[in-house]
Amino acid sequence: MTNVVGKLSLDGSKELLTRGRLVDATLSEEDYVIERDRLVDGAYPVYGERARGARVWDVDGNEYLDFILAYGTIILGHVDPVVTKAAQREIEEGFSISLRKQIHVELAERLVQTIPGAERVFILKTGSDATSAAVRLARAYTGRDRVVRWGYNGWHDWAAQRPGGIPEMVRSQVATFQYNDLDSLRQVFRSHPGEIACLLLMPFELDCPAPGFLQGAIDLAHEHGALVVFDEMRSGFRVALGGAQELFGVQADLATFSKAMANGWAVSALTGRADVMAMVGRTHISSTFYSNTVSMAAAVATIDQLADGTALARVKVMGARLQDGLAALVRKHGVPAEVRGVPQMPFLAFTHPDADRSRLLQDTFFAETTRRGVLLHPTHHWFVCAATTDADIEYVLAVGDEAMRLAAGVA
Repeated sequence: MTNVVGKLSLDGSKELLTRGRLVDATLSEEDYVIERDRLVDGAYPVYGERARGARVWDVDGNEYLDFILAYGTIILGHVDPVVTKAAQREIEEGFSISLRKQIHVELAERLVQTIPGAERVFILKTGSDATSAAVRLARAYTGRDRVVRWGYNGWHDWAAQRPGGIPEMVRSQVATFQYNDLDSLRQVFRSHPGEIACLLLMPFELDCPAPGFLQGAIDLAHEHGALVVFDEMRSGFRVALGGAQELFGVQADLATFSKAMANGWAVSALTGRADVMAMVGRTHISSTFYSNTVSMAAAVATIDQLADGTALARVKVMGARLQDGLAALVRKHGVPAEVRGVPQMPFLAFTHPDADRSRLLQDTFFAETTRRGVLLHPTHHWFVCAATTDADIEYVLAVGDEAMRLAAGVA
């Protein structure tokens, strides 16, 4: 690592941020996507230059072990050579032609073979494409309008977390509920009998589903004539080859995937029951870059590498070692914090009852880990990739020990 001592120079990032704020709308407002999307202001790099394996370098030349991994789109490691070669080959052959190409069929076949309940596949480009397509098909299939959802499901009108620019009539058709609480979900269905088209949810985020919760939610939705959609953007091709459905032994009517599916290349998929997927002929869903096959080639190369389970097993082992080590550091230093999440998507939450003090602990810890070359997100769970090594985890825990010591000093 190149930046383990002294003050971290971020002059290049600061200069680009100043220029960017004059032209980039996403830099004019704080937290435009998630809470603290600027991380710890002044302590984190803003602009990166390159990445390789489990590492990323910012524009100032600082090197970091990357545990944000483009918010989970990287599973094998940055610039995986096999995936890169597959994408380059597709580029050289012509990747945006008016005819379908063989790789489109091959990707659809891989998904049907891999995803529980996937009888048909619709290839799209982004996560919001896929979840919005799922909602539209559910509405077409059921003839109903209302949607019940949980988690982060995208930015389109039916899922956006902020009300600006969204007609109230649209927002009134969407409800949510308390995760791991079937009674709260049951109440939503009772409040809108015969009106709910689908229940769409992330299978989990930080907290795992309680025993029986996911199957109970599926049964409850079906009891009321609604379809079930699993938003597997984060969990798909990460917690298991077949995603959370495989991991927890449940099956939704529809499921959506992206992120780790192509190791960072832009592609998404809606999968599900053939009779529901047949609704594509009764509505309209399309994409400007529908025929772009570079990302499809990347997805096939990624899935094929994940298929034997070796990479995913490594991700789980490395994540578990990180979680166990962090939990030991919390006990050692007596800091009010807890390790959360599944091994593949771990997180460290500071839990001081005073919000301002908890924020101070958080900033102290994450500013120090960043200064010493470890890129962790303070408010969004992290990710582990197959390129992460035993030595990487040892280094993170050594850095975490010092960062935890500093946090204990302000506790």
